[in-house]
Amino acid sequence: MRMRRTRNNPIIREMIRETSLEVKDFIYPLFLVEGEGIKREISSLPGVYHFSIDMLADEINELVDLGIKAVILFGIPDHKDSCGSEAYAKDGIIQKGIRKIKELTDELLVITDVCMCEYTDHGHCGILNESGQVLNDKTLEYLAKISLSHAEAGADIIAPSDMMDFRVRRIRKELDANGFENIPIMAYSAKYASAYYGPFREAANSAPQFGDRKAYQMDFHNGAEALREIDLDLKEDADFIIVKPALAYLDVIKEASQNFNTTIVAYNVSGEYSMLLKAIEEGLLNESVIYESLIAMKRAGAKLIISYHAKEVAKWLKEGRY
Repeated sequence: MRMRRTRNNPIIREMIRETSLEVKDFIYPLFLVEGEGIKREISSLPGVYHFSIDMLADEINELVDLGIKAVILFGIPDHKDSCGSEAYAKDGIIQKGIRKIKELTDELLVITDVCMCEYTDHGHCGILNESGQVLNDKTLEYLAKISLSHAEAGADIIAPSDMMDFRVRRIRKELDANGFENIPIMAYSAKYASAYYGPFREAANSAPQFGDRKAYQMDFHNGAEALREIDLDLKEDADFIIVKPALAYLDVIKEASQNFNTTIVAYNVSGEYSMLLKAIEEGLLNESVIYESLIAMKRAGAKLIISYHAKEVAKWLKEGRY
């Protein structure tokens, strides 16, 4: 058989493609800040902005017009303290953002990132002891409170990203006990301690004030460990599984998709986004590399993709460019 016979005709190539990318595959990240009249470009993430709540309408309308079905929210509060109290405040930045988006449209799923790093004055993802170590089990109680406050504000999906052991089980228990048993959990199950997060830490003002997060995020040397993490989260009743980052971890996405009958979400993180944009800006790569990279995530087994490229690629797909 000559394999080139089916590659010679562009219509045949299109008909037999194994992998496709659609607008409904995307989840778009939004960064919310306190204040008024703020739409401020994030220098490390060109084309991505900080929004105050009163400036969300145009952005939400654009996402709906493009056919994007979901957003994931990250909040940057004005006040930070040792227990991240603004993360579970009824009038916190995320809680206000959820309510505003729900006022604007019923065509977008609102997913909320649940973590404490943006809200703590030390920048770590949980409650610390006197020696600066994150206390896993004490942190679970705060994650449960944060998740419940998001659900009460109207969130559609809760996405814990802290990487504490047993947090899915604790959040599920809290949601169920308060009448939110139908709200799914999208767990960051395989979240690696990665250098690819650099631009996000500027965007979310969430860099740790000391040390690093290697004691709770995964070691990037390990692959099989990710499968154990995913298995544990599914047993604790997670509904979706996130692998983060995506491009350098396509092997993990592939293994996860082959080993678990669940929805795999790839997080195309800030460093991957900025790296490709810079290479395109310098003329080193064609912009089609963005589409190619996203197809790689789908081909590896991701069903959904969290990506800062979502709006741009949605426009391309609408125009029929790919």
